Amino acid sequence: MGSSEDTRRARLWRRAAHQRGYFTAAQAIEDGYTYQAQHYHVDTGKWVRVDRGVYRLREFGDLPAGEHDHLVRWALWSQGDGVISHITALAIHDLGIANAARIHLTVPPGFRRQHPSIALHRTELAPDEVEEHEGFRVTRPARAIAESAAEGVDQDVIDSAVAELLDRGVATKGQLLRAAQRVGSRAELAVERAIHRELT
Repeated sequence: MGSSEDTRRARLWRRAAHQRGYFTAAQAIEDGYTYQAQHYHVDTGKWVRVDRGVYRLREFGDLPAGEHDHLVRWALWSQGDGVISHITALAIHDLGIANAARIHLTVPPGFRRQHPSIALHRTELAPDEVEEHEGFRVTRPARAIAESAAEGVDQDVIDSAVAELLDRGVATKGQLLRAAQRVGSRAELAVERAIHRELT
C-alpha cells in the first residue's frame, strides 16, 4: 500500500471515527476515493454499504454497538440536513416514557428524500434549539418535549418528560413554556397541563 493510500485512508478513518464508522460517498470523494475505488472497497468487504451512498468501515461492525450508532446513519442519509427530533429526541435525552416506532427527523422545508423508516418533519430550527452529539444533531430537551406535544403524543408521555426535565434542572418552566410557544398552541396547552400536574 503506497503513501497516498495511507493518507486517504487516514483521512477517511479520522472522519468516520467521529461518525461511529459511517461516512457518505461524497465524503469518501473528498478524502480521495473515486467511485471506482469505493466499489472496490465494498466488493472486497472493507466497507459495508448500509444505504444508497452511505457506508460503514467494516471494523466498526466488530466493535460493541453504541446505543445511538444507527442515528448517525440517518443523519448522513439526510446529507447533514436532518436533526433527530420529537419522541426520538426524548429517548436520546432519556426523558419520560416515549417509545417511537420510527425515527423522527426534522429537515428543512425543501428536503425531498423519503424513507419508510423515517418520520420526517419539515421546518426550520433555530441554532439554540439544537445540540451536537457524536455524529448527529438532536433537538434540545425543551424543544423535543414541545414538538412531541405538538404532534399529539399522549399526555402521559409529555407529563413524564416534563417531570423528569424539571426534576433534573435541565430547563426551567419558563424555558419550557417558551419552547412550546414557538411550536404552537397545541404544544403550549399540553406543556401547561404537564407543568400544572407537576406542581399539584
